[in-house]
Amino acid sequence: MALDPKTVARVATLARIRVPEADLAPLAEELSNIVSWIEQLGEVDTEGVEPMTRVTTMTLPMRADVVTDGGKREAVLANAAQATAEFFTVPKVVE
Repeated sequence: MALDPKTVARVATLARIRVPEADLAPLAEELSNIVSWIEQLGEVDTEGVEPMTRVTTMTLPMRADVVTDGGKREAVLANAAQATAEFFTVPKVVE
């Protein structure tokens, strides 16, 4: 699929990219080469090939899904400007 400078100008406008008039023809040729390369990829037989998410097989380390309070309540509340009992105290924002 060959792109002409008019089409490239339209795409640049849609993408909100300012392209000088002198650069439209070389850009059209370059984009045409890219599109033809993508069309070649469509001709590759991928029957029976599993999709892959990465080049190497790896398993992510898992940790136990355990609910904890962190055991650092006092340390966290020490950073608060104001604290009441076990909670942060913030000014009222609704009138």
